[in-house]
Amino acid sequence: MKSHQITIKDIAKMLGISASTVSRALKDHPDISTETKEKVKGLAKKLNYKPNAIALSLQSNRSRIIGIIVPQIVHHFFSTVISGIEEYAAKKAYNIIITQSNESSEKEIDNCRTLLSGRVDGMIVSRTKDTEDFSHFRNVLKTGTPIVFFDRTCHGIKTDKVIIDDYKAAFEATEYLIKTGCKNLLHFSGPENLKISSKRMWGFADALKRNGFNFDENLILQADTFKKGKELIFKLHKEGKLPDGIFTVNDMTAAGVLNALNELNVKVPGEVSVFGFTNGIISKMTYPQLSTVEQNGYLMGYTAAEILINKIENETEEITTKIISTKLIIRNSTKKI
Repeated sequence: MKSHQITIKDIAKMLGISASTVSRALKDHPDISTETKEKVKGLAKKLNYKPNAIALSLQSNRSRIIGIIVPQIVHHFFSTVISGIEEYAAKKAYNIIITQSNESSEKEIDNCRTLLSGRVDGMIVSRTKDTEDFSHFRNVLKTGTPIVFFDRTCHGIKTDKVIIDDYKAAFEATEYLIKTGCKNLLHFSGPENLKISSKRMWGFADALKRNGFNFDENLILQADTFKKGKELIFKLHKEGKLPDGIFTVNDMTAAGVLNALNELNVKVPGEVSVFGFTNGIISKMTYPQLSTVEQNGYLMGYTAAEILINKIENETEEITTKIISTKLIIRNSTKKI
């Protein structure tokens, strides 16, 4: 026998109030008393009431679906962002469609087309490393579909963003390495066309300068994957150029660095200190465990969904840039101050 799905009318009947009062209470309407709101929401939770997505869609002429484009779903940072998006979207009775660009700008363009054909109400996007032509995002905005970028944003596109202060976080991580006694530091960086990479690079550079160190471009080496980080360590070791401190653009690169140093029997942090960026699950699985920057992907996703849904429902033209706080997570890959 098919179970009956709880409706607003059921809740109204049980509480002896009108269905319209229940509806307004669930939406936190200011005309409804706090006492009534608490009773309605309490009973709705107890009965596991779920809004009817189809009915809501028909009422609002919206799909109540949010499209998400990320470079890699399996990446811990992006998966935590998706969790935050899903949490807020579910609270507001929105569904999500997740697409993956796999760091391909062509795939990213296809993702935009797919989501638009699926009639999403808005998109939350982190662009690929090699996307330089942003016309596909401009085309999305021209359809009236709002976009919120997170982490990797697009220069020159006026839309909402949720980011961290990459410069400040990199500065603080580098300065921590300096305070622990590191004298010869390198930065393993990401591609310069990504704003997050360039900001982390300049945070590293300015931390050196402000602490009395000489800086030149030779201290910046491009390596933003496990493989590249590992290969670069072997190269530096062979040339006799290993530093005593390394700040990496992400945790995966740092994991490659640690892996290579372990194979070379280089003591960490005794001989080389390593600092990562993200605080993903891998930072707790390396040996030694990785000091890193907490990027707070869950809060980034939750905030991005909050901004997007507010824009969809209130049709606001206001452009918002939200900066999520970061902090240093100190583990055993760096010396203590």
